[in-house]
Amino acid sequence: MINKSQNQPLTFLYPHTTLTFLHRLPLSSFIYSPNSLPFFPSQFSHTKHSPSLLVSSCFIFFHLEIIMTAFVGKYADELIKNAAYIGTPGKGILAADESTGTIGKRLSSINVENNEANRRALRELLFTTPGALQYLSGVILFEETLYQNTTSGKPFVEVLKEGGVLPGIKVDKGAVELAGTIGETTTQGLDGLAKRCQDYYAAGARFAKWRAVLKIGPNEPSQLAINENANGLARYAIICQENGLVPIVEPEILVDGPHDIEKCAEVSERVLAACYKALNDHHVLLEGTLLKPNMVTPGSESKKVAPEVIAEYTVRTLLRTVPAAVPAIVFLSGGQSEEQATVNLNAMNKLQTKKPWSLSFSYGRALQQSTLKAWSGKVENVEKAQATFLARAKGNSEATLGKYEGGAAVEGATESLHVKDYKY
Repeated sequence: MINKSQNQPLTFLYPHTTLTFLHRLPLSSFIYSPNSLPFFPSQFSHTKHSPSLLVSSCFIFFHLEIIMTAFVGKYADELIKNAAYIGTPGKGILAADESTGTIGKRLSSINVENNEANRRALRELLFTTPGALQYLSGVILFEETLYQNTTSGKPFVEVLKEGGVLPGIKVDKGAVELAGTIGETTTQGLDGLAKRCQDYYAAGARFAKWRAVLKIGPNEPSQLAINENANGLARYAIICQENGLVPIVEPEILVDGPHDIEKCAEVSERVLAACYKALNDHHVLLEGTLLKPNMVTPGSESKKVAPEVIAEYTVRTLLRTVPAAVPAIVFLSGGQSEEQATVNLNAMNKLQTKKPWSLSFSYGRALQQSTLKAWSGKVENVEKAQATFLARAKGNSEATLGKYEGGAAVEGATESLHVKDYKY
């Protein structure tokens, strides 16, 4: 907002401060020094400004161009606090945001019907596992789950909050084919997003997730797909921040294909660089965001490499592209086995190099698969399934500290969870 009252100081209200300068000033009352610009307060040191001084026989005019570097709204402090909390070393995110269709596939694998009662039962099993929430800082929910209760009538949101866990919410509407490409996709869901975020915030959610999907092929990802997905993520992120939700930025590069780790690193750098360019262009407050990337690995049809190699390539890629202002990076498992996802995260945190952000997890299948099998939809198996989930949560907590020694390698934990062209 600009105040242009005649013969009054011109005031520009900026999110961080208020700048006032005279736009009509007698020449005799001003002494110009090339080393001193008295109308620039010190608090503007974090902005870009290019002053120009025009002198006439009567007046001095200042022109100050201000380029906003980050949006700072009423939720700024809360966003920064919550993002930092989610990235607390020793904690991570449980991704329990599978859509109704996706969780149906999981339930069918154990011969359980896909209905509201069974979906709620599985989520209650996870959220009420004794001792598990101490290893989590956030849980991503599907919209249905955000409003569900335990069998005793307690809202899941309250169960999580009492356990020191922030509820999150999946807000995208899935991927659709991007016209003009060969099978590449963009993510939909921006229409009505602000209103949905307001409703989710009122229901207790404090962070959000939006998944963009890219693939590696002979000519993929195209620059069009990279740019469209980067801009979609940025638009989603700023809308979330305007409405109180910490946005998780998730540009997933699918592991499908015969490419080697060098190719994955090259594509990951291109994608992440584009994402942070877009986030900056949209004035997203990076301190109030999280990144959920794929690890840098060989393709699913390529020769495997050691966890230490994955750690080196992944951390190098992140150092080249992710600003230090981002508080935490929470990896997706991307079809790795439960054990491999934990071992690779552990290797990254053991790596002796600079890491300006905490490295943690946001796992779905890699936290739930062996638990799902142990449960098999039977009440009498709940205790066994919860013990399995606790072991996996504890193991990944240790991996965020570089202290995992294999204690979570329960039955089935080494089975690959890769699904080609995986969709939520």
